Amino acid sequence: MDSHIHGSSFVSFFFILSTLFSLSSAAAAALPRNPKPTSPKSNSSAQIHSNSVLVALLDSHYTELAELVEKALLLQTLEEAVGHHNITIFAPRNEALDRHLDPEFKRFLLEPGNLKSLQTLLMFHIIPKRIGSDQWPQDSGSGRHRTLCKNEHLHLSSKDSGNKAVDSAEVVRPDDVIRPDGLIHGIERVLIPLSVQEDFNRRRSLRSISAVIPEGAPEVDPRTHRLKKPAPAVPAGAPPVLPIYDAMAPGPSLAPAPAPGPGGPRHHFDGESQVKDFIHTLLHYGGYNEMADILVNLTSLATEMGRLVSEGYVLTVLAPNDEAMAKLTTDQLSEPGAPEQIVYYHIIPEYQTEESMYNSVRRFGKVQYDTLRLPHRVTAQEADGSVKFGSGDVSAYLFDPDIYTDGRISVQGIDEVLFPVEELEKKATTQVVKAAAVKPRRGKLMEVACSMLGTLGQFSSCQ
Repeated sequence: MDSHIHGSSFVSFFFILSTLFSLSSAAAAALPRNPKPTSPKSNSSAQIHSNSVLVALLDSHYTELAELVEKALLLQTLEEAVGHHNITIFAPRNEALDRHLDPEFKRFLLEPGNLKSLQTLLMFHIIPKRIGSDQWPQDSGSGRHRTLCKNEHLHLSSKDSGNKAVDSAEVVRPDDVIRPDGLIHGIERVLIPLSVQEDFNRRRSLRSISAVIPEGAPEVDPRTHRLKKPAPAVPAGAPPVLPIYDAMAPGPSLAPAPAPGPGGPRHHFDGESQVKDFIHTLLHYGGYNEMADILVNLTSLATEMGRLVSEGYVLTVLAPNDEAMAKLTTDQLSEPGAPEQIVYYHIIPEYQTEESMYNSVRRFGKVQYDTLRLPHRVTAQEADGSVKFGSGDVSAYLFDPDIYTDGRISVQGIDEVLFPVEELEKKATTQVVKAAAVKPRRGKLMEVACSMLGTLGQFSSCQ
C-alpha cells in the first residue's frame, strides 16, 4: 500500500517537472535569438556618475571650456554621447580662451544669435571614440577622425620632434584626465572649424546682414536650463492655435484697421482720461496752446471726443500750431459754430501716425482721409520728404509728428489751418460777385455841381 502511494506520487512529480520544462522551452523558442539591447538614450542620465569625464571637465584645468559648454546648452548632448560610447575631448587651456582668443571673435561666439556657431566650435573639439596617447599615429602621417560636429573631422599627427598635434594645435597635456567613459587631452589653442570661421567673416564684412533672416534669441527653460522644444506643426485644416486677437500684429500699418464701432454700456476705454492726457501733452509740448484752448474753453469738443474714445472709436487730430491759429480772422471765428467746424475738419476718424501716413502717400501719391466734418475730406500727399495736407494756396505740412500716440488718439502738429476746398471756392466766388456789384454812385449834389461847372467851362468832365 505504502509503496503504491510513493510510486504514484513519484509519477505525478515527474509529470509536473516535464510539463514545466516543456513550457520553459516554448517560452525560450518564442523569444528572439539576438535580442536588441535597450537604447542607452532612454537611461543616459542614469549612466552619468561621479567618475564621468564630464564631471571631471567641470573640475579641472579647463573651467573656461566647461563654462562655454554650459552656455552653449550642450550638457544634454554630451550626456547622450557618453551614454553611447567613450569620448575624447581636446580641451584648450584657460589662457587660450581668456587671453589668446580674438576679443571680437569671442564676442561673436557669445552673442545669443550665434548659438549654433558656438555649439559647432565646441563639438569640433570632441571625438566619439577613445583615443589615448599610445594610439597616436607614430609617423608624420595623420589619422582622420570624425567629430561630434556634423561633416567635420580632426587630423591627428606626430611631429618630427615627437610632440603630438591635433590639426594646427599642439598637445601640451596628453592624457591629462582619464576616466572610464572618456579622456581629456590639453591643447595649446582653440580649434576653429571652417564653417564657423566663414560665419564670422561674413558677419564682420557685413555682406550677409541684408540676407540674414531675423531670429530671436533661443528660449531656455529656466527650470532645466535647456532649450525649449519648438511647438509641433499644425496640420492643414486644423483650427488656429492662437485666437484672432492675439494673432493680429499691433501698431500702425499702411491701411489701419477700422474702429471697432460703438460699444455697449460697459466702456472698455477711459476716453475722458485719454483726451485729458493728450491736451496736457499739447500744453507741455509748447506752441499748441490755442488749439488746446479751443477744445476746452471755446467748445465742448473735448467731452465729445472722450465719449467717442470710450465707445471704442479711434481719432487722429491734425493740430495747427499757435502761429497758424493767429492767422485766423475775427470773421472766421465769429460765425455761429465756426470753431467747431474748423476743429471737426482737423479730426480724422482713423488712427494714423506719421509713419503710416508717409508710407501711404509714398505708395499711392495722394490719399484722401475722411473728417468729422462730413462730407468734406482732407487730401494728403508727399512733399519735401514730409506729408502735405490740403491743396492750392491753403496747405499745411506735417510740422511736429507724433506729439501724442497712445493707440486710440494720435496728435500730429501742422503749420497751417486747413479749410475745405469747396468752402474756399465758394468764398472766392462770393467776393468776386460782391466786388462786381459794388459800383461808384454819385449823389444828387455831386451831379448838380458837375453840371454847373461844365456849363461854366471850367471842367470838361467831372469825375
